[in-house]
Amino acid sequence: MTYTEASMDALRDKGDELADAVVATLFARGEVGTFNTLMRYVSAAGAPLPDGLPDVARDYLRETAAPPSWVDWEEMEKARLFFIDNNVHISTALSFASMPACYVVPHVARLLSTTHGLNYPNKRMAETGQFTVHLMQPGAFEAGSRFIPAAQKVRLLHASIRHHLRREDRWDTGALGVPICQEDMLGGQMFFSLLVLDSLHRLGIHMSEEGAAAYFYAWRVVGAMLGVDQDAVPHTLEEGRRFLDLYMVRHMGPSEEGVRLTRQLIDLYEEVVPGTFFDPVVSALIRHLIGDTCADWLDVPRTAWDTVVKAAPHLLGVLETIEDRSPLGAWALDRLGHLTTVFELSSLTRGRVMHYAIPEHLKKDYGVSATVPPRHRWTPPPATVS
Repeated sequence: MTYTEASMDALRDKGDELADAVVATLFARGEVGTFNTLMRYVSAAGAPLPDGLPDVARDYLRETAAPPSWVDWEEMEKARLFFIDNNVHISTALSFASMPACYVVPHVARLLSTTHGLNYPNKRMAETGQFTVHLMQPGAFEAGSRFIPAAQKVRLLHASIRHHLRREDRWDTGALGVPICQEDMLGGQMFFSLLVLDSLHRLGIHMSEEGAAAYFYAWRVVGAMLGVDQDAVPHTLEEGRRFLDLYMVRHMGPSEEGVRLTRQLIDLYEEVVPGTFFDPVVSALIRHLIGDTCADWLDVPRTAWDTVVKAAPHLLGVLETIEDRSPLGAWALDRLGHLTTVFELSSLTRGRVMHYAIPEHLKKDYGVSATVPPRHRWTPPPATVS
């Protein structure tokens, strides 16, 4: 597919018709509270839906209970194996590259601040972490999985943010497009797929083209389940690159919200790292993975670890050699990766289960201020000749 300024602008005017209609009906009928209460019991695909669930929600859950009919399950199996082989590396890339990249888009940073507020970053990060961990589990798309209900709830959560911002006239749709529009949903899909692959490459992780393509494909399936327009979605890594490059040039830049969200992310992960000696590794990893320009926009501190982190590919290369030469070593490293991911998630959730409830309102200290930053186009600096 060819992406142009005009086609991207058109995507800014589109939300998610199915989810938006469900959320609008729940609010109109005063059924949001009932929905949230009963949906706490819906956590596994294929489980019976609770009595008393609003009809519009019941119909939505049945309609979205299965992955798209076009899914290539052989490709998904390759993606599952890619997850298993690279789980700790993928978790690192999601935490220290994908999330900060979202903050480099000013209007996205502002939107992220509406969900839980700038004072509750652990809940926002815990929800994102739990979602990706559910996705990386074997059988994520089968009966009994926790991923499918999570995807169904997240899709409605996005629709509820659109509902609140438009109803309360707290978003300049004319200037910025629909909140959580199709362009931004596609941008998020690229952050969690293509940008992760870029980060693995930057970390020196050896990937086959087949494995990378399968991982990218898996997130295309995820995007479909979250309401991404499949007529606009990139189907190949090359198309994804063209979309992401244009998206970032159109929107990336500094913002107050981006700085604050990044500071909270750094503080949050420094709490996870035992002691204080290794705390600067968090900032160093972010700077290494997103680059100096974006890191400076987000006020990511420069530390003495910046140089040390650049040696990460050499260390990971040693671990990969062990993995390739020893079946026992491979098993041990895969197990260590799994335990590391679980530990990271448990540190964020603090033992709680994230339910992805629809917010009944956006509190004033949570939401978007009346002044929304204008869209601007980033111009790359001129090339220098050394």
